[in-house]
Amino acid sequence: MMKSRFNSAGRIGVAATSVLALGLLAGCGGGSGDDSGGDGGGGETGGGSANTLQKIKDAGSVKVAIAGEAPYSFLDDGELKGGSVAIIKEVFGSMGVENVEAEKVDWGAQIPGLNAGRFDVVASGMSILPERCANADFSHPTIMYTTALMVQEGNPKGLSDLKSVKKADDVKLAVLAGGIEAGYAEDMGISGVTSVPDAQTGMDTVANGRADAFAMTAISLNYMADNNPNVPIEVTEAFTAVIDGEKQIGSGATVFRAGDDKLRKAYNEALEKNVLADKETYLNVVGDYGFTAENLPPKDLTTKELCAGEVG
Repeated sequence: MMKSRFNSAGRIGVAATSVLALGLLAGCGGGSGDDSGGDGGGGETGGGSANTLQKIKDAGSVKVAIAGEAPYSFLDDGELKGGSVAIIKEVFGSMGVENVEAEKVDWGAQIPGLNAGRFDVVASGMSILPERCANADFSHPTIMYTTALMVQEGNPKGLSDLKSVKKADDVKLAVLAGGIEAGYAEDMGISGVTSVPDAQTGMDTVANGRADAFAMTAISLNYMADNNPNVPIEVTEAFTAVIDGEKQIGSGATVFRAGDDKLRKAYNEALEKNVLADKETYLNVVGDYGFTAENLPPKDLTTKELCAGEVG
């Protein structure tokens, strides 16, 4: 059995000093979980609006939050790129919405900003976690994740996964603030953990010797390494984190305000047809960014299960 265990509010974000963020961390209502097209936990009376879909269609434009993390969602010389972005463009394009506007937002501020109406959806490939499902709704799973470690060239500490980090002496681990790996490290009781605001800082922290390893999704770390050949780092083999003997399932999705059910349902319908239909369709959308057939979520993996924290 593989189980998704997400009990740490620290995995939601870094905006702990924000009153809005604190309110969201404490929230217990809302929530996604209906992959068959039924209402999300928030219903039409939640923080969203029944008119968001029509507003987007009328404007021919959708505003999205991105994390600026390659290869998921990032700006390259002002051009919006990434696998998560490609999915957004494909889905909304099929609805007749051709323009996608992006705002780069720190992980911990994305759901609060969404609920405050700063943007229409979050397109960062955000992992589906129970704490997040309590404060927003998610599409069908879109990207499966594995983890890896970025280490100094030659891997002087001989690190291979998070277990090796915990066992080793005096290892300093960097994690993305608000990222799923931060929760893994906390659940495993790993000490000496440093939070970084973005992937670039994580790589710099390892390259400069301020950390021995940087834990993040394998595809992100490999993308960074491939695009920074002169930086003295390397990436370990990908692995699936194991906590209390149980493999951790990681899958990202598009995020909606609770209550934006018409938008979410229409999005899911187009997503199934134009992105998730089969491996060929999926790779035609995201393959240019290094995603493979292994990143395509299995058809029996549901948002409802991931939001409940149990996948088996």
